[in-house]
Amino acid sequence: MGLQNTLKALSDPIRREILNLLKKGRMSAGDIVDHFSVTGASISRHLSVLKDADLIRDKREGKFIYYELNASVLEEIMLFIADLKGDNGNDQE
Repeated sequence: MGLQNTLKALSDPIRREILNLLKKGRMSAGDIVDHFSVTGASISRHLSVLKDADLIRDKREGKFIYYELNASVLEEIMLFIADLKGDNGNDQE
């Protein structure tokens, strides 16, 4: 189920853009919302899906919530996809 949640989370272009934003470092929910022309509630839902897929982490500091990438899950996905693709260093068998 973990991989299914992860692939579902990655299937949406807004969620992929949120991940791209977080590559630069942690951001508050408000800063993330400012990058999009959708409602804050919509971004909140996207953040929830990303968090459920363990692609991001959140941390409350005072009245703000900050989000950051969970790089270990992204690395696992890359390894899984590379394995499916057959990237083992050999061009031909």
